Amino acid sequence: MQTLKLVAVSAGLSAPSSTRLLADRLLQAARYRLAEQEYAVDVQVVELRDLALDIAKNFVTGFPSEKLQDAIDTVTGADGVIAVTPVFTASYSGLFKSFFDLIDPAALTGTPVLVGATGGTARHSLVLDHALRPLFAYLRAHVVPTAVYAASEDWGSGGDEASPNGWGDGLPSRITRAGHELADAVAARPSRRTDEDEIVPFEKQLADLRLD
Repeated sequence: MQTLKLVAVSAGLSAPSSTRLLADRLLQAARYRLAEQEYAVDVQVVELRDLALDIAKNFVTGFPSEKLQDAIDTVTGADGVIAVTPVFTASYSGLFKSFFDLIDPAALTGTPVLVGATGGTARHSLVLDHALRPLFAYLRAHVVPTAVYAASEDWGSGGDEASPNGWGDGLPSRITRAGHELADAVAARPSRRTDEDEIVPFEKQLADLRLD
């Protein structure tokens, strides 16, 4: 059974945070979808609040700490990424942007990415299309069609109820749809080749050089 790796990046500042809650629920939706397709799934969450000092030091020194490098490697080595940020001043948080500034522009090429955001009012939902999508387009990632924004009223109210058929505008329905899109994109992506796959045995090279 093939094992796929899903990584969620949460830029929430409090503990617990609605940003982490949204990331967890998106991760769960994608994992369940892949499990239905008989994939083994390894899930990890990168909490940027725990890396804030390391990220700041990296900009000053030019060198990542071991903990920060591990987080970068975790994200760039994922088969699918979920990136969720709180909204500040109508855009993603500085901590969120700073972390992705440290990732090589080609490291996420073709990687399926699901973007999400949280905020106090639904008016900030445009951050998904005006800030997050352009950021990951620059990183050459494959952003799935459905992005999820969760405002304060989406939690613990009628907005957090599923529609009768499982699809609709409620938060659970949007989470399910987005999770399915990410899972399907991950499953459809060709397997990554390892360095060992690039090695051609010496005997094979000699055989290829023989002339009939």
